[in-house]
Amino acid sequence: MPKDDGILFGHMLDTVRQALSLVKGKSRSDYDQDLALRLALAHLIQTIGEAARRVSPEGQAAHPKIEWRDVIGMRHKIGHDYMTVDSDIVWLVVTKDLPALLARVERITS
Repeated sequence: MPKDDGILFGHMLDTVRQALSLVKGKSRSDYDQDLALRLALAHLIQTIGEAARRVSPEGQAAHPKIEWRDVIGMRHKIGHDYMTVDSDIVWLVVTKDLPALLARVERITS
């Protein structure tokens, strides 16, 4: 695995943890009513996706349990289709998908 991949996995790990800490103890209603939270989570999802996009093809192939297309795809969706970002999907990504991604990236970085 290229040296930069380790840095990128570390960045993904830190960013996933930030997103999860922002929703800890929050409900979907809290999310809907908090513009700053919605914007922060969208930004963090983009950041995770950008780091994932930069992981080498070898690094991605070495970790097939990470759904690379989905992680990178959310970055593209938020970055390029920001007018049609679905709040339901963002909430589900953060509350359902990121905990699984966290566990996978923790195994890689430990």
